[in-house]
This record gives sequence, C-alpha cells and structure tokens, in this order.
Amino acid sequence: MALDFTVKDVIHKVTAKFTHAFLPDAKKPYNLRAVHQPELDIHGIASKAAVYNIETDPRVIEEGLTAGCELIYYLAADGYKIKTPLFNLRIRLPGEYEGAETSLSEGLHPEVRMQSAAPFRKYIRERVEVLFDGVDQADGLIAEAVDEHSGQTDEVMTIGNLLTIRGCGLKIEGDAQHTDEIGLWFDDGQNSPVKAEIVAVNEPRTLKAIVPAILVAGGEYALKIVTQSSAKGARAVLKTVREVRSEFKLTAQN
Repeated sequence: MALDFTVKDVIHKVTAKFTHAFLPDAKKPYNLRAVHQPELDIHGIASKAAVYNIETDPRVIEEGLTAGCELIYYLAADGYKIKTPLFNLRIRLPGEYEGAETSLSEGLHPEVRMQSAAPFRKYIRERVEVLFDGVDQADGLIAEAVDEHSGQTDEVMTIGNLLTIRGCGLKIEGDAQHTDEIGLWFDDGQNSPVKAEIVAVNEPRTLKAIVPAILVAGGEYALKIVTQSSAKGARAVLKTVREVRSEFKLTAQN
C-alpha cells in the first residue's frame, strides 16, 4: 500500500505553549511544547482515515498496517535496511573489535536505529503551522525521560539502571508528615505504584534515579512525582503535596 502525501493538501495546525526551560544548558527561559498530543495505536490511526479524505476502508488500513509492521519487524531483525515514506530503519552493531572476534563484546547487543524520512521531514516543515498560546501554567512538567543504558528517550527504562528525568518543578522534598507520599513513583495503572528508592540527583530541572528492581519487564509505567517543593522555584516547602505526572509511559526492560 503506497502512501501519497498529496491527498492532504492542507496546512496542519499545532497549538503550543511556552514551558519553563528544562535542559541544563538552556540559554533562554522557555521551551515550546505542543499541548494536544493524543496517543494513537494502529486501530486509532485507521479510524481517522475519513478525517483526512482517505477512502480506503479503515479495516483494510488497520490490517495492512498491522501486517506491514510485523513484516518490517522480522525483515529488520534479519538484517535488511528498511526505507519507507515515513522512516528509515536499520540494525547497528555496537562495540570496538580487534578483527578476530566471533561474538559481540560482553554486554552489547544489536541496536535499532530509526530516522524520519526526508520527504516526511519536508512535509512537516512546509505543512505544519504552530499556534502560540501563551505560557503553560501547569504546576510542574515532566518533559522527557532518558534511559541511560540504551540512550532512548520517552520509550524504555532498564531495570536496575539509571533513568534521567528532565522538566521543571521536579525537586522532591517535603515535611515529616508527608514522608510516605513524596517521591518518584512508577505507576502501571493496575497495581500499587512503586517508589524509586535511590534518587541520585534531585534538582528542580533534573532527577536521576535507579529504576526499581521489582518492576515487571514488559510492563508500561507512567512517572509520577509527588513533592512539596514549589514549582516556581521558591525555597519554602508547600503545606500540601503537588503531583507531576508524565504524559508518556515507559516500558520496563531487563
């Protein structure tokens, strides 16, 4: 099934708000964040076909996307470099070698490298208009989470390894009355949230924590920070707790 971007000859509008800068080397006080980013799975994508004047039956689209993704899954694992209108994908083999080895270096494994395709980047560059909608007044923000073991952002976290969380209003602190509530929590939405026992870096814009060993590999977890620190940077401890929750979920892996 070929993708034809010409069927949508429109300017797409994305609403964005200013959020407090979260990167350590930020030179200006604000970042810009899209505020309407609902998550769609393959079924959700197919259900939107009519909205974009695509006449193919949504059931056909869903079946085609599912089958295509499964085929790409196995082809990439067999060493093929995959090129599509949306992305290019290939397997990378990490490590440095003498030239006589018969296996990867200890602890290393094949990695997936994916890059958006040039035609898609061009379409986004030319067809997306950003609507500025003032400063985000949210009481803190989890902007991104980087798995230090794999280098992936907002995707996975490696059990027992370091997770770096960036945002604003993240610092964890509180009084004795709220000791059991405050902390960094991993919430799968089904079981009781799990608290990070080790938070090595605890700053307003950066947390570095060890992913708890009791998380279930393959489980998807939202991040939740409960704190009494002020999101506005004031040193005073608030009388009540506030909660900051990630809009994304991370998949736990070994």
